[in-house]
Amino acid sequence: MGYRKAEEILPREIIELIQQYVDGESIYIPRKEDNRREWGSSTRIKQELDNRNRKIYVDYVAGMTVAKLACKYYLSEKSIQRIIRVMKV
Repeated sequence: MGYRKAEEILPREIIELIQQYVDGESIYIPRKEDNRREWGSSTRIKQELDNRNRKIYVDYVAGMTVAKLACKYYLSEKSIQRIIRVMKV
């Protein structure tokens, strides 16, 4: 997400109105509800994490310990435990 200058996209009256509430501060303007996208929908990261989590679960079922999985996948033991708990369902 990049920043855009308000002067380039908003009418002067709106800028002055916003300045009554936040003068010189950065604010986040959220997307409209119907324009929101699911996390990871614009990249492949969600699919990559799902694949990684499946591999972790397969290794766990094959007998690998949580400690070894944490070392192999560079995650904390708590993260490995959470992934295993989710994948069991």
